[in-house]
Amino acid sequence: MPPSDVLTPADPSLSAEKAAEKQEVKGYFETTGFDRWNRIYSDSPEVNRVQRNIRIGHQKTVDNVLAWLAEQGNLGGRSFCDAGCGVGSLSLPLAQLGAGSIAASDLSEAMAAEAARRAEAAGISREQLSFSASDLESLQGRYDTVICLDVFIHYPQAAAEEMVRHLAGLAETHLIVSFAPYTPLLALLKGIGQLFPGPSKTTRAYTLREKGIVAAAAACGFKPVRRSLNKAPFYFSRLIAFERG
Repeated sequence: MPPSDVLTPADPSLSAEKAAEKQEVKGYFETTGFDRWNRIYSDSPEVNRVQRNIRIGHQKTVDNVLAWLAEQGNLGGRSFCDAGCGVGSLSLPLAQLGAGSIAASDLSEAMAAEAARRAEAAGISREQLSFSASDLESLQGRYDTVICLDVFIHYPQAAAEEMVRHLAGLAETHLIVSFAPYTPLLALLKGIGQLFPGPSKTTRAYTLREKGIVAAAAACGFKPVRRSLNKAPFYFSRLIAFERG
């Protein structure tokens, strides 16, 4: 990322910029963004071509994670943190697979409330799956597995690496993250507005260098054990599973 895209917390002016951007993202997902993404992460037919492909791509990422976790087994004996849960696209099926306990949170109160509504409609107990409104920075606790899917699109490189370290500090054994990977092609598409079209994305979107994400996890004792790249038109997501070791 060029220096202008890096937010350094030590610089008060950049800290203010970071806080302002977080409020922008929160405001978006409380209003028009909530309506748009609630439709995308559902079976609603009221989506355009771009939104439909984002739905398909995101579901591929979720399905990968669920398959990896199912292979590990013993879900009932494990605790999970779904950081940036949206409307529950991951946490609801994870609960239905028999996860022991899941703490799910989202920056948007509207998203967290919709996820809780969907869980109740599916008959999932609050003891097994709980939802709260929180930014990633405020998350606390210890969990066997911490998962953060498609949230780092809102974080420039340095802030994303900082967040990987924070989330790793909450994880006992497993850390799973996804992000839009930086490549010259994606940088070009983003630059000409074809990667994240305005009608479907109105907050700033960042692509990240995988090397920095892996290094941030390694600094906390985690090594990558699985990778996948999920693609659909207008959706590109690198998924990495880390284990402590």
